[in-house]
Amino acid sequence: MPIVSIEPATAERWNDLENLFGPTGAYGHCWCTFFRRRAKDYTESTTCERPRRGSDNKQELRRLTLDGRVPGLIAYDEEGPCGWVSVAPRGDYVRLARSRTLRPADPAEPGVWALVCFWLPPRRRRRGLGSRLLDGAIEYARAQGARVLEAYPVDTAGGRAPSAEVYAGTVEMFRRAGFTLVDHHTSERTIARLELKQE
Repeated sequence: MPIVSIEPATAERWNDLENLFGPTGAYGHCWCTFFRRRAKDYTESTTCERPRRGSDNKQELRRLTLDGRVPGLIAYDEEGPCGWVSVAPRGDYVRLARSRTLRPADPAEPGVWALVCFWLPPRRRRRGLGSRLLDGAIEYARAQGARVLEAYPVDTAGGRAPSAEVYAGTVEMFRRAGFTLVDHHTSERTIARLELKQE
């Protein structure tokens, strides 16, 4: 079923996001906060006993929307919410700044946004929805004044990989969207970057 629209995840759309992520909060009670929280806080939330498991992560994501911030975009088809992409100013993702493998060469570089995660329910995968979400993220970042969109895809060498391993998207997906692939300055990771011309 084709995507009808891609919308900012605002407080008014929280119920849609909650229903999309389901009781496990997408990837193992993450609630798409892995890059937004310090390692200690994230680990405590995802390893605590049920039913509290992941509750702090969920509340963190909810708080962002209540504060008027947009942590990402929700895709909708005719049946309702069907996909998610986490895209925001790079500074919102505290884990990137502390990461040995993804730490930016210039943390103060202005106008850089980051795309760190996609989530599609299992029955929606392998239908091109990820590429549509990527297009929506590019358009949204540009509309918000971003100068560069950065991402951290996985190189599957043209093959397939388990969904949990390619939550950040694939190198080929970003290459097709016009991103330039650059080597990271401190590791073997590849960074995908797209210069966003303001329209």
